[in-house]
Amino acid sequence: MERSQATPAQDGPPPEVDLASELASAKAKAEENHNKFLYAMADFENYKKRMERDIERVAGHGKRRLIEKLLPVVDNLERALEHDIESEGMLAGLKSTLKGFEQVLASEGVRSYSVKGQPFDPNLAEAIGTKKAPEVDDETVVEEAERGYKIGDEVLRPAKVIVAKSGG
Repeated sequence: MERSQATPAQDGPPPEVDLASELASAKAKAEENHNKFLYAMADFENYKKRMERDIERVAGHGKRRLIEKLLPVVDNLERALEHDIESEGMLAGLKSTLKGFEQVLASEGVRSYSVKGQPFDPNLAEAIGTKKAPEVDDETVVEEAERGYKIGDEVLRPAKVIVAKSGG
């Protein structure tokens, strides 16, 4: 007769495994991995936002540079229109060209501003000279050599002005 040879481990109950401890350990590891995932997602969202801001900043800088290069052309057209032009066709062409530039600038959020007759503000204007003007207060803008321009609420180019001085 054959007898099975039983080992004590097979005869008795299975070795005790601390299932509660293993479950707690697995839950802790899952929670740690979940937190790492949430941090990684937050970092990625911050990265995306930072990249969007950087792209907007670079694009805005390029836009500003281009507009700043166009403003002297607008100035020259305005100066040309101040002179007597005998040819109606030439006059109409200059006005049309100036209007086209102004529309492009407006579509990009650029607008001109005037400081003539106002107290001098170095945030809006650059004084390029002074002039004796007894009819106005000192530090009042009496002439604009070039108009100022803003893009949104930010000064794109300050106005170039002549300021009243009592000493002339």
